[in-house]
Amino acid sequence: MRGKQMRIGELAHRTGVSTRVLRYYEERGLLRAQRDANGYRRYDEKESVERGGRIRELLALGLNTDDIGAVLPCAQGGPGLMPCAFSSGIVERQMSQLEAEIAELSRRRAALEAYAQVMEERRAEDEALAARALRSA
Repeated sequence: MRGKQMRIGELAHRTGVSTRVLRYYEERGLLRAQRDANGYRRYDEKESVERGGRIRELLALGLNTDDIGAVLPCAQGGPGLMPCAFSSGIVERQMSQLEAEIAELSRRRAALEAYAQVMEERRAEDEALAARALRSA
C-alpha cells in the first residue's frame, strides 16, 4: 500500500459504510488491507476511500458483489465505467434485467388496478342495493 494509511473505523466513517460491511468487502476481494502485527487492518487512505465509494455506487446500480469484483478494475478515476472486457456485458445484462423487472411490475400494477376497479364497482353496487332495501323497508 502507498500513502497515508488508516484503520477500519476511520474508513467506515469516511465512506459511510459500517466496519462489518467493509470486512465483507475485503472478504469478497473488493477491498485490500494490510495487517499490523496485532492483526489490525490498515487501509490506504486515498485508494480505499475512493474504492469504498465506488463499491457503494455500483451496489446502488444493482450490481452484486461478484459483478462489482469483475468491473471494479474498470471503475477507477471518476464516475462511470471505462470500457473493458467485462463492464459492457455486465451493464447490458443489468439493464436487460431491469427492463424485465419493470415490465413485470407494470403487469402487476395493471392487474391491481383492474382488481381495485372491480372492488369499487362492487362497492357501488352494494351501496345501491342497500339504499333500495332501506327505501322499501
